[in-house]
Amino acid sequence: MTADLVVRAREFARSRLLGREDYFDGLPAVPTPLSAELHRAGLANWWLPVSHGGAGAPLTTGIDLVSELAYGDAGFAFASFLPVLGTTMLHCFGEPALAAKHLGMMAREGGSCAILVSEDEAGSELARNTTVYHRKGEDVVISGDKQFSTNTDGADFLLVVARSAEDPSLHSVVLVKRDTPGIEIVRRWDMQGMRGSGTYQVRLRDCVIPADNVLEGNGLRILEAGLNASRTLIAATAIGISRRIRDLAMEYAVHKRVKGAPLAENAVFAAKLGQIEMLIDVMRNQCLAAAARFDSLLAAPDPAAALYRTGATREALAAKMYCGQAGWTVATMGSELFGGLGYTNGHPVTKLVRDLRYVGLVEGGDDVIRDLLYSRYVAPSGRRR
Repeated sequence: MTADLVVRAREFARSRLLGREDYFDGLPAVPTPLSAELHRAGLANWWLPVSHGGAGAPLTTGIDLVSELAYGDAGFAFASFLPVLGTTMLHCFGEPALAAKHLGMMAREGGSCAILVSEDEAGSELARNTTVYHRKGEDVVISGDKQFSTNTDGADFLLVVARSAEDPSLHSVVLVKRDTPGIEIVRRWDMQGMRGSGTYQVRLRDCVIPADNVLEGNGLRILEAGLNASRTLIAATAIGISRRIRDLAMEYAVHKRVKGAPLAENAVFAAKLGQIEMLIDVMRNQCLAAAARFDSLLAAPDPAAALYRTGATREALAAKMYCGQAGWTVATMGSELFGGLGYTNGHPVTKLVRDLRYVGLVEGGDDVIRDLLYSRYVAPSGRRR
């Protein structure tokens, strides 16, 4: 059944997403009407557990599913799969009743959630975040400003990383319903690429939340656990974008003539396309390895403990960084194949290049990922963190 999801995703992308570059590049309102269509097609929130009414598809299936959606539009694909980060945290570390309520609703209605982590001053140093919560009877009160958060405006609930006012060394993840008084959308960012998704600056002021909505465990470690899934799928979008660049190049090469012969018969062109195909294949294999590692942790007798103990996996970090770099190589080579057309806004490859750049930036730029790989997996064992 999960293999059928990939087929349906391919059909959805080809019939509903492909060829709509102007629409997706124009900052459409999100969620778009296509999000509802995705739910009716049985493709929204495909990873949610069967126990909560979802399809329960493994992350390994998600690699090809996301690649197909990203082939149509990477921004739409990103907005569609990014809730895997929040739902993983909620499923593993939230109170069972809290998880059942919100994940069940997402499965039934095709809803979404958003993660509020990054802040202007702290940047990638998440331990410096200044959003705080304090206890007030049976509730907690949370206030702070978050810089970049995708899906926030149309989300059903938010998962906010905040520091305890009583114990500043403690970071927690707090579930906040989107309609809670005190939440303000400050702006929607005008992003260079991935414009089919919506990313926002958000302000929280004295939002009163039931104390049971605080997830159990260190919030930064919980975040790391969930990032294994979303980073892997972000990497998978590079596969879909690269496949689309390859196919556009082949379509162009059939009609473009160089030295009196079709470009498709040119040895230099063939060599470049051969290298692109190699990069696509290696990207997919690395993403599958990262997904298999995540699936194995989720299948452990105590998945929360397994994910919490492991933190950021080597495989997900490598997939994220490799696909960002390999995908950028494909984008550069591919756009060059079109000559001057490849540098005009009138050609689809220009949007694809802008979209692909996000892989190396979102949820940890390459320098952040390098540092994590070194400090967790390369440094002498006594100095690892």
